[in-house]
Order: sequence, then C-alpha cells, then structure tokens
Amino acid sequence: MENKEHHVISCATVAEELRVLGVPEERLTVLEFGLHIYPDQLKKRLQEAIDEVPGDCDILLGYGLCSYAVVGLESGTHRLVVPKVDDCIALFLGSRAEHLARLAEAPGTYYLTKGWVEAQKETIHEYERMVDKYGEERANRVARLMYKNYTRVVLIDTGNYHMEDYRDFAKLMALFLELDFVEVPGSNRLLNMMLSGDWDSEFLVVDPGTPIPLDPFQQRAC
Repeated sequence: MENKEHHVISCATVAEELRVLGVPEERLTVLEFGLHIYPDQLKKRLQEAIDEVPGDCDILLGYGLCSYAVVGLESGTHRLVVPKVDDCIALFLGSRAEHLARLAEAPGTYYLTKGWVEAQKETIHEYERMVDKYGEERANRVARLMYKNYTRVVLIDTGNYHMEDYRDFAKLMALFLELDFVEVPGSNRLLNMMLSGDWDSEFLVVDPGTPIPLDPFQQRAC
C-alpha cells in the first residue's frame, strides 16, 4: 500500500501528543474537545474538516469510534485512515487490547492525560457556575452524583511531558470525588504506527468515495 503525505485531524487532547511526536501545525487540524459530548455535531465538524483538506494526501483521524461519530465520514479525493479503537483512551494506552484489558479489570475508571486535564477547565467553570447558583454544598452533591459510577481516577503518563502539575490536578479530583487515584504508563505505539504508515489490522483504511463503515470497529480481535 503506497503511503502519501498525510494531514491529521484530531481532538485537542490527542493533538497534545501528536505535536510532541513531530506533527507540524500546518499538517494538523484540531477540533475542540467539547464536541465529544455531542456526537452529531462532532460528525458534522469532522466531515467539514475532511472536506477542507487540500492537496493529494492521506487524512489520518486522531479519533476512535467516538460514539459512532466517525461512521459514515468520507472523502471524495483523500484516503481516510482511522485507528480501530472505541475512543482516544486506547490511543494513549497504546492499543485497543490494552484498553479492553484495563476496562475488564476496573470498568469504573475515569481516565486523564495532559490534554484531558486541560480540557477539564470547562468542567471546572460549570462547577463554579453551580456553586454560584446553588451554593457549594449542593454543587458538591451534584458533582459527586455525576461521577457516582466511577471508582477511581487514572492518570495516563504517555512519557511525553513532565507530569507534576497534571498529577496534582488528578489527585485533587480523586480526593474531591472520593475516588481512588492511580497512575499508569501510557504508550505512543499506536500513534507512532498511524504517523509512520504502519497500518496493520489495528487500522481501517478507506478509499476515496467510500464511507467509513461500522463493522470493523465491532471486531474485537485486535
């Protein structure tokens, strides 16, 4: 399979890692993290971003299935490449298999990375708005209720940053929500494979004019 030059479209959290791995800004389109909450809007913005990529290149998506937001995306002129993962957590852990193993071990896990910590700013602002509106005691109850299905906060260290500030935030978040705190090593493996064109069975490569299908994401072999 011939590998062309590529352009990467990713969410802000994954972009933090991609920049460290050498992706220049002119070959990177970054979409806001908050779109994950609205899959239909995310799909729309992804399609718009795909349509805006010029030239003869492959488009790499720094996303997973992401609540089906990537299903149906297509380009009339570019080949699309997307990791066959459920969401970006697998990208930070290095494989879908590693993500699934950790989910089986502790399903009630809230994951954080550098990018995820920085994306929590809007969550913090929302909490502050609740405090202003309802008072601190009620805001605390609501915040803990939102995370009631979680048992721990896990900080993923991909090895790309000094983690002190992000570790402090993750520990404070776990303390506030009365959850356990764990730090685990991450991996750049899957992102490096995507950037180098090593697109084995862990990636879906879609030719121009073909929508991204759902079936490959439902195969659990990888």
